[in-house]
Amino acid sequence: MDSARTHTSPPDDVRTTAATGRALATEAVHAGRDDLAAQGLHAPPIDLSTTYPSYDSRGEAARIDAFAADGAEPEGPPVYGRLGNPTVSRFETALARLEGTEAAVAFASGMAALSAVLLVRGSMGLRHVVAVRPLYGCSDHLLAAGLLGSEVTWTDPAGVADALRPDTGLVLVESPANPTLAEVDLRAVAHACGSVPLLVDNTFATPVLQRPAEHGARLVLHSATKYLGGHGDVLAGVVACDEEFAGRLRQVRFATGGVLHPLAGYLLLRGLSTLPVRVRAASANAAELAGRLAADPRVARVHYPRIGGAMVSFEVHGDPHEVIGGVRLITPAVSLGSVDTLIQHPASISHRIVDADDRRQAGVGDRLLRLSVGLEDVDDLWADLDRALGERAAGAVPLREALARTE
Repeated sequence: MDSARTHTSPPDDVRTTAATGRALATEAVHAGRDDLAAQGLHAPPIDLSTTYPSYDSRGEAARIDAFAADGAEPEGPPVYGRLGNPTVSRFETALARLEGTEAAVAFASGMAALSAVLLVRGSMGLRHVVAVRPLYGCSDHLLAAGLLGSEVTWTDPAGVADALRPDTGLVLVESPANPTLAEVDLRAVAHACGSVPLLVDNTFATPVLQRPAEHGARLVLHSATKYLGGHGDVLAGVVACDEEFAGRLRQVRFATGGVLHPLAGYLLLRGLSTLPVRVRAASANAAELAGRLAADPRVARVHYPRIGGAMVSFEVHGDPHEVIGGVRLITPAVSLGSVDTLIQHPASISHRIVDADDRRQAGVGDRLLRLSVGLEDVDDLWADLDRALGERAAGAVPLREALARTE
């Protein structure tokens, strides 16, 4: 892959697919808030109600019947918090705008969102899933263990078409992938899927760097806990999709109760407003750190995607656990996408639940470390990494060799 030093970010004037034709940065600030000024409001209100009064029980019954038929959001005032919430709906509207889809449905976590997708397809008798490793460890486990009655066939991107069966309900890829940052040609995979929906986990890239729906994906999954929230203070998941699939997802959400709390919806909407700025600034830091790591003799290999982004993975010659124990500015913690930098050892934490052989075959080795780069000064981050990596055993690697080792 191209070196981190040659990566260029998407242009700032990139346009969304929304009917407004406004730039992504503009949509991030205004989507989901378009009606506020007319109400005399500047900040979106937080609606914490769990239930809503109605003196028209016949009308309420008709709206509930309509929801049961197709999962469309009920017209008129809200009914019950499990059916929908105005604050959460603002976030869903905004995220759909950024991803260029008709709709989005939010859940209590990314895993709740993925579970809802599997339940929708399973309810149609389509329990077979084709998936490409690596995936987030818990996504891998959910499929491999068959916890929701699904059956999975693991393949590489080139084998997707051959892996399809009459009962295949979903093709699942993550690009860039967690934690190796491997990338998939989304357009080629979408073509191979035929009529089977392609779900792309877009957590690492965010709509700032790629919008899978533009490449043929029908479903776009986010662990909104990560970059969409952006401050490490909210748990959430969301699926961006067409309105037909959104209706089915809302029905599953209502039935299973995996709803997003209104305060989380408010925090996510606020997080979206700074998403383009945060992603681009953190990506610049990550690209610089990837280049420095690639030139360091204590580092065996660096993984950094062509698309860029704020995630860097690297394999060390020494003990990765010593690096984890040696950081002081960087936080040793699971998760990612916050304004501060986090580091973790995937084989011990995020991917521990995956079978060891499967884990290693997917490129998640025991010496691999995953770095979620934040907004700190890059020289301060490097100083912390430099200390944590320990004494240098040899001189710096020549630049040409360093570039060859960065992928």
